[in-house]
Amino acid sequence: EVFETNTFGVMAMTQAVLPAFRARRSGVIVNVTSSATLAPMPLVAVYTASKTAIEGFTASLAFELEAFDVRVKLVEPGYCPSTSFTSNGRSRMDGLFPEAYAPFAERVFASVGHPAEVTKASDVAEAVWRAANDASGKLRFPAGPDAVALARSTSP
Repeated sequence: EVFETNTFGVMAMTQAVLPAFRARRSGVIVNVTSSATLAPMPLVAVYTASKTAIEGFTASLAFELEAFDVRVKLVEPGYCPSTSFTSNGRSRMDGLFPEAYAPFAERVFASVGHPAEVTKASDVAEAVWRAANDASGKLRFPAGPDAVALARSTSP
């Protein structure tokens, strides 16, 4: 289900708009992934893999579509509690972790409960706007102070 939405859905939507973009030799694709792609995080392996697949897909598209004057960008939001992402997914996670993982999962959930910096929905909207209007070759746009800090700490 995660790959259907986060990966195959993005690929299908991209495939749907590309013929028109190529024909008019103009357009911008902005794919939204996650700051989970910037550094390993526990208990989100499948989610991270689905978003990392889009990172690779988008980076390759940026090269492929350059000849058609179509720009391709990535927005990488941080943890955004106001979106209810965690609470919406909580019921779907019931029973997901085998009993052997229970103590580990409890420790992880307790440690991520109150981060110092978080992303607001407006941070993501601003990053999408910046990406969509960016005429440079820049590919990645972290969104939110936590994502920006993580991107800085992982860049060479």
